[in-house]
Amino acid sequence: MGKLKAFFSKQDQQKLEAGLAHTKKSFLSRLGTAVVGKTKIDDDFLDELEAILIQSDVGVATTLKIIAALESRTAKEKYLGLEDLVKMLREEISNLLVDKVAKENGSKSDGPEVVMVVGVNGVGKTTTIGKLAHQFKAQGKQVMLGAADTFRAGAIDQLQIWADRVEVPLIRQEMGSDPASVAFDTLQAATAKGVDVVLIDTAGRLHNKVNLMNELSKVKRVMSKVIPEAPHEVLLVLDGATGQNAFEQAKQFTAATEVTSLAITKLDGTAKGGVLLGISDQFQIPVKYIGVGEGIEDLQDFDPQHYIQTLFG
Repeated sequence: MGKLKAFFSKQDQQKLEAGLAHTKKSFLSRLGTAVVGKTKIDDDFLDELEAILIQSDVGVATTLKIIAALESRTAKEKYLGLEDLVKMLREEISNLLVDKVAKENGSKSDGPEVVMVVGVNGVGKTTTIGKLAHQFKAQGKQVMLGAADTFRAGAIDQLQIWADRVEVPLIRQEMGSDPASVAFDTLQAATAKGVDVVLIDTAGRLHNKVNLMNELSKVKRVMSKVIPEAPHEVLLVLDGATGQNAFEQAKQFTAATEVTSLAITKLDGTAKGGVLLGISDQFQIPVKYIGVGEGIEDLQDFDPQHYIQTLFG
């Protein structure tokens, strides 16, 4: 699928700056305090920097990778001011993110583009689906939603509210119905009506239980019977404010299904925006969307350079 927006507007930048304000303030203030009075980069300073990155929920593995890169770069030149250090950090973080930008999907047969959306309850999955539907519709695409989260009370109704708000059709059955059956019906209807994009919601409870993960596999298999390549994308939605819990969720879902992209939500309410970097690096999955506010327009395509510029600007 193409970019949601053709360009990154000034308004987008302002929303991104506001959304990352807590993370930026926390990270840079700690970094500035650590550098004050330092005349060289030594083991003690690197230990401080390591603690700052971990506290920002970058994750241990990714933090150690960044520290090792800095150690290598400063092996000969030990003196480093804050400006130089920030420049190095920007470059190392950029190296970790740029090669993981979500790629455009390859060629496919005629028919709708199918996105299966996964994630635990409470991460903003349904809201993300609604915002994506709004964005695609604004591009002139025909969108259809499938309510395959049939286990949770209210899940179908919540998706119906978004479908009504965005004015796109929703295929649904009764609570307790077979999720794979809902997905099957949705793809059949989408194919018959010539829909461009299909967003399939899936159950998000008990992400560490085998039966739910088997259910996701079943939904994928059934969809492929209607459209052989479906789903074309498996989008995992994670709550950026949960920090290390998001790592565990990513671990469980990537073990259960082939996640192809990430959406990190609720970055506007947390100082843990570093989790985006750690998860993308650790699981080698590109971040495609970020949520920087509650408004319907506050789901942005993730651009690593804008993210880095805003974080360190």
